Amino acid sequence: MGSKNKLKRFRENETFKNVIQPTRQEVLDGFPVKGKWNSFFNNQNPIILELGCGKGEYTIALAKNNPNINFIGIDIKGARFWRGAKSAIEDQLENVAFLRTQIELIDHCFDENEVSEIWITFPDPQIKYKRTKHRLVNADFLKKYQYILNENGIIHLKTDSEFLHGYLLGMLHEGNHQVIYAHHDIYNSSSPPIEAISIQTFYENQYLENNKPITYIKFKTNYIV
Repeated sequence: MGSKNKLKRFRENETFKNVIQPTRQEVLDGFPVKGKWNSFFNNQNPIILELGCGKGEYTIALAKNNPNINFIGIDIKGARFWRGAKSAIEDQLENVAFLRTQIELIDHCFDENEVSEIWITFPDPQIKYKRTKHRLVNADFLKKYQYILNENGIIHLKTDSEFLHGYLLGMLHEGNHQVIYAHHDIYNSSSPPIEAISIQTFYENQYLENNKPITYIKFKTNYIV
């Protein structure tokens, strides 16, 4: 994407009522929407996040399928989720928002118990050991997720990375967390959860066309805090 297109999309994002783009310092100094997301949506419906939402395909599809739930796509690359934000406005989806921030700041953006579910869809697996701290399902991130999730909060990881699938399963079993469902090839499972297969992104369809297995884990964290 050219720099001119990026700048154009950044400017257009600023006009969208469903986009919030705080600076890192603004988040750290006291993000004003933290703890007040239901007021932002003007309802008391559950809140579900998609982390690393990219173009927002999954966020938009989930919102269309669940009009009584609020969905927030989070990504640091605003020029990417511009497409999802624009589609939400065009389709008059009032239960969608996009937040441009680093995911490491998630506990500064949402209050304790404010979120019902988290979707992590096809994140960078960060395979190299020195990149462990950037994996969105490492122990530090899971503790942040547990903080913002309510007591029944669920996390979903859907990925084409067998490495990341195995890494998370190992952590969950070692930490005695609750694995609700896990499969290394969700589309060849005998009874997959419908929420895991009902939505396919552009790249997911490409993986499936190339017979690449899609893995899925649905779980609850159990850290003592």
